[in-house]
Amino acid sequence: MKPASLRPFLPRPALRRRIPNPQCRAYAIQAPGAPTLQVFDSRIKHIHKERAAANAESSRRVDYLRDEVASRLCERLLDINRHFPSVLDLGANACNIARILTTTAPPIPTDPPLHTRLTSLTSADWSPTLLHRDASLPFNSRLPSHTRTILPDPDTAPLPFAPHTFNAVLSSLSLHWINDLPSLLSQIATVLKPDSPFLAAIFGGDSLFELRTSLQLADLDRRGGVATHVSPLADVRDVGGLLQKAGFKLLTVDVDDIVVEYPDTFALMQDLQAMGESNAALVRETTAGLRGLGRDVLLANEGIYRELHGDGAAGEKGAIPATWRVIYMIGWTAGEGQPEPLQRGSGEVNIKDILEGGGKK
Repeated sequence: MKPASLRPFLPRPALRRRIPNPQCRAYAIQAPGAPTLQVFDSRIKHIHKERAAANAESSRRVDYLRDEVASRLCERLLDINRHFPSVLDLGANACNIARILTTTAPPIPTDPPLHTRLTSLTSADWSPTLLHRDASLPFNSRLPSHTRTILPDPDTAPLPFAPHTFNAVLSSLSLHWINDLPSLLSQIATVLKPDSPFLAAIFGGDSLFELRTSLQLADLDRRGGVATHVSPLADVRDVGGLLQKAGFKLLTVDVDDIVVEYPDTFALMQDLQAMGESNAALVRETTAGLRGLGRDVLLANEGIYRELHGDGAAGEKGAIPATWRVIYMIGWTAGEGQPEPLQRGSGEVNIKDILEGGGKK
């Protein structure tokens, strides 16, 4: 006769209890570098751009904004009277800057053409389909040397360029989707040679404020709450600090508002999708999750948008404005011969005396 087993009478936690080993210790180790706040879903943004560029005809139709901003950015390059042997176009999209550099007609009529000021242009972007969309167009042959480089995911890999490679870095309407912008700016400063400029344009925090407000009111009216439908953007007050923290000198930051008229809000949203500029915030609503924007919200948004921001003189079916706030920034890497500010306390004139008339009676 087998002896009775005590196993059925023991509590289950006692059966699974492990004896701790004093020789083994567990540690929590932080990854190197400063912690990064994830605001955007880089995978979704990559899908947006790839899907938009797959339809080349539709993608070219909405290049009006990127071409305009690239043109205004290149105008700032005209103010720098020097030759650039090697230039990087970071976040090139469809090589809009390369196309503007080779134009001989307005908006930038220069003699000689602007592209003669550089020897080699490297256009780099994270979307291969968008980067090579216009590879067969004639403007590519007008550049002395033009290469395209596909960039790795900015959230996981650094820029694939050696330090002190380029004489100038340009970037037009691409950096506003970067999660760790301070880190990328530091990398840009690293790949630049001493005494070299960085010129960039990004969408600012007040871009599409009309669409933001109308969608919020439509959400409140139809669903009783507010969700994120337009991605958050950097504020102009933060840009100067970011450039200075990255090591840039002689900073210049200015803002430009570009107002585009659309027949209705549906045309505006269609152009945003064709540009690849749809919302990519991590907290956005998705079709599979919170069902996204419903028809009732979209129709309410159309009416609210027209009521708040439409042109009353044009009637109910008139065009509606959409404001794009573009932040332009210029910074220089440190180099010999650059002007330096005087040391604190070395001034010999009191600004108070000047404002009060210099003490004259």
